[in-house]
Amino acid sequence: MPQWEEASLTDQQRRWFASVREGLERETGRGLDAWVEIARACPETKHRARLAWMKANHGLGQNRASVVLARAFPGEEPVASTEDDPLWSDPAARNVFEAVSAAATTLEGVLVGRRKGFTAFSRRYQFAAARPLKSGAVRLALAVATDADPRLVPHDGTTGSERLKSMLGLASPEAVDESVAALIRQAWASS
Repeated sequence: MPQWEEASLTDQQRRWFASVREGLERETGRGLDAWVEIARACPETKHRARLAWMKANHGLGQNRASVVLARAFPGEEPVASTEDDPLWSDPAARNVFEAVSAAATTLEGVLVGRRKGFTAFSRRYQFAAARPLKSGAVRLALAVATDADPRLVPHDGTTGSERLKSMLGLASPEAVDESVAALIRQAWASS
């Protein structure tokens, strides 16, 4: 599970993580540090197996166990740029992503957060997500209805928030034109 960088979290996400930590101590009698020590004794080495172990042996649900495991087994240091990011290692997809990112980050208050298989764009809520495809293209999911543009198709649920309703494929940086920037602005305005 990736470490969530504080700077990439919305206020709502920060409050949620805080409530999970507070509830963990209140409802189990153990604080996060105590649970981290328990997690480090887990014989499993994969995240999903560790989640199952935490539930089977200690009764922790997925959300609480994920928070504990993220602290117990921190991921690699955050990457400095998309050039260093294995998610965006394909140069063609990275170029498309950088065009999407440039369009999104000109908007006020945008937070860019790296997730396991995609990069999220949020303000108060997530409004867009970019996911690399094997073809070198990028799938852009947006918090706009499919009727906002004829190129949009229903979101398949693979990139984050349930607020994302539609998506489109972008094969080149040039595909991130003014009409795509307008869709990004529309999604941002709803967040």
